[in-house]
Amino acid sequence: MSSTAGQVSQVATAPQAGALGAAHATGARSWTAQGKLLTGVAVVAFLAFYFRFFIRQSQFSIEFIDDWGHAFVIPVLSGFLVFRDRAKLLAAPKAAFWPGLLPLALGVITYFFFVLGVSNHMLQGAAMLLALSGLVMLTCGLAVFRLTFLPIAFLAFGITISEQLMIKATFPLQLLATQGAWLLLKIISLPGNWYFVEADGNTLTMFYKGRQIPLNVAEACSGMRMVIAFVALAGAVALLSVQEWWKRAAVLMLAVPVALFMNIIRVGVLALASLYDNNLASGNVHMLIGTLLLIPGLGLFLGAVWALDRVVKPEAKAVGQPVGAPAQGGGKA
Repeated sequence: MSSTAGQVSQVATAPQAGALGAAHATGARSWTAQGKLLTGVAVVAFLAFYFRFFIRQSQFSIEFIDDWGHAFVIPVLSGFLVFRDRAKLLAAPKAAFWPGLLPLALGVITYFFFVLGVSNHMLQGAAMLLALSGLVMLTCGLAVFRLTFLPIAFLAFGITISEQLMIKATFPLQLLATQGAWLLLKIISLPGNWYFVEADGNTLTMFYKGRQIPLNVAEACSGMRMVIAFVALAGAVALLSVQEWWKRAAVLMLAVPVALFMNIIRVGVLALASLYDNNLASGNVHMLIGTLLLIPGLGLFLGAVWALDRVVKPEAKAVGQPVGAPAQGGGKA
């Protein structure tokens, strides 16, 4: 009797399997050799058209490597996200979606405006991402665009933000970092009072062995500008380690507090180092300390993911088994 039931089940599921295979075959056939060629040409044309932007972004990242060096890593992570979902991308139906011409044309026009009219590198990058979204929709269709939307959006973390916005966003954080570092340094100095520290605005002043050592957090410790790097790091962890949208949002919400906490540690370390050598609070050492603090920042984000998974466990889905279907071998003959 169980054998008969198994045969009936196989007969019943055969049309479903055939339909699924036909759907994959249709998706594969919809992207013809001519379509692949045109897509390749469009990609080359896109890279050539925005080549100036890519070069300028590289120059900004090298010149201000302490603040924007992470921009070199963003395209690599975005590419990995696409590579991770390559099976879904290959199986997705591909066909030209002509309304994609609208964002593509708008991206090209606005890029020209922000190059020849009002020069703005950040908005040039936004125009580039808009054109890239339109290009994917136009050449591959909506199904592929849905799968690549997050990797494309993630590229925004690699675009240099204008100086005016960065000053407005980071100055309040610099004040908080100053106060936090002052409190941390006061606690460290309690055993023996071997140095004294005062805070005035965004300036810390260290008093040690008759010397007065000022430390300007806005200049010597401008690590709050690395908040973009921490947000990008949080975004990478959210996309690579979490599936539920609310958990991703929770990890992203931790980005600014983690950046603030890490910068308090950074200012404290630089202030203590300046007691022995004022040059340690600037230059390569300053940059190295800021970069190394991304490692414990990553640990905090991963710890948050671990805690969220303990509170609400991810749903385990059986591969190849429909939702609600009984487990194999669990029935009676």
